[in-house]
Amino acid sequence: MIRRRRSIQGLVGGVKVGGDAPIVVQSMTNTDTADIDATVAQVRALARAGSEIVRVTVNTEEAAAAVPHIRDRLAQGGITVPLVGDFHFNGHKLLKAHPACAEALAKYRINPGNVGRGSKRDPQFAEMIEMACHHAKPVRIGVNWGSLDPELLTRMMDENNASPAPRSANEVMRAAVVESCLQNARRAEELGQPQDAIVLSAKVSGVQDLIAIYTDLASRCDYPLHVGLTEAGMGSKGIVASTAGIGVLLQQGIGDTIRVSLTPEPNGDRTLEVTVAQEILQTMGLRAFTPMVIACPGCGRTTSTYFQQLAQDIQSYLRHRMPEWRRTHEGVEEMNVAVMGCVVNGPGESKHANIGISLPGTGERPVAPVYEDGEKTVTLKGDDIAGEFQRLVETYVARRYPRRAAPSDGFSLTEGGRT
Repeated sequence: MIRRRRSIQGLVGGVKVGGDAPIVVQSMTNTDTADIDATVAQVRALARAGSEIVRVTVNTEEAAAAVPHIRDRLAQGGITVPLVGDFHFNGHKLLKAHPACAEALAKYRINPGNVGRGSKRDPQFAEMIEMACHHAKPVRIGVNWGSLDPELLTRMMDENNASPAPRSANEVMRAAVVESCLQNARRAEELGQPQDAIVLSAKVSGVQDLIAIYTDLASRCDYPLHVGLTEAGMGSKGIVASTAGIGVLLQQGIGDTIRVSLTPEPNGDRTLEVTVAQEILQTMGLRAFTPMVIACPGCGRTTSTYFQQLAQDIQSYLRHRMPEWRRTHEGVEEMNVAVMGCVVNGPGESKHANIGISLPGTGERPVAPVYEDGEKTVTLKGDDIAGEFQRLVETYVARRYPRRAAPSDGFSLTEGGRT
């Protein structure tokens, strides 16, 4: 059982963040926010994939003007996912010039390293916080070591050089990231921002740096923490790096919201980052989103691609059916489904799952026993094993998981969410 770090609980829109609330999955669009149609479509896709908070870039007058229209269009389609405004450099001006944008956003993300330089930094940061206070919006103070406050870093480097036991430059950089988070959070509170309306993040691109920084930060404050590896990369590299860094922190109980920052492949599916984040949380037993498919990796006993195709078909089928099942049946997201490829571990793994099938391996009899709640119920044969098994899964769901008194969308965390 993972014991989570104690943090203050706040609200982002209607979503509870921190405290004993479920760890929240967050994502970010990569559309031009000024393109209302494209941004609405992508936010809708991310929300339907399971993103519970979506961040959008607000970097121009046109983007700021578009935000309330995006919010309204989404609401007309039944999508009420909170939108977070991502501000850099000119956020203080945009929020002041576009009060409808300031009101439509559920949270403001502020990077203190580039909110302003020199003498302009403090007043511009103060303007952002004052706007948040005026509109009663939470803020995420998001420090990124790619844009760390140069004055703070220089001062800490100078102090380190004068120390009788100087640390490495990397250690000082890590400490500066943590210090920037804490200093700016204190400053926000001094300016009137409520403590329960501040979330912190400290984004870096190295796994070991991420773990060290968040471990230190978590021990020194009780603000909710948003965790993610920035610039994680593309494809398997990005997935593995994010999982390694986020997973270690989650195991330590650190993290109230997470995002998997994947670089999308050309024309790739932006919702992949949501799926990966959900699977990290579900694999670690921290949330339940969709039935888990247990499938063997294959070996010389499974030279046929048949079982691989069946495993893929079942996984796709479960994801396709899950929105409706979650709406109508309680607890179905916790179901385990086993798709095994031969007699070695097939029957055993299938018995451990809620429902499982053990396919014939190379040279084995062409039959596929099915197990439900540990008991063999039927043996499938013929050319439509996949279709027959899917129908058995449908029947199992209807019998095993009670129907909800009233259909639910299953995604709202306003009542504490699914755990």
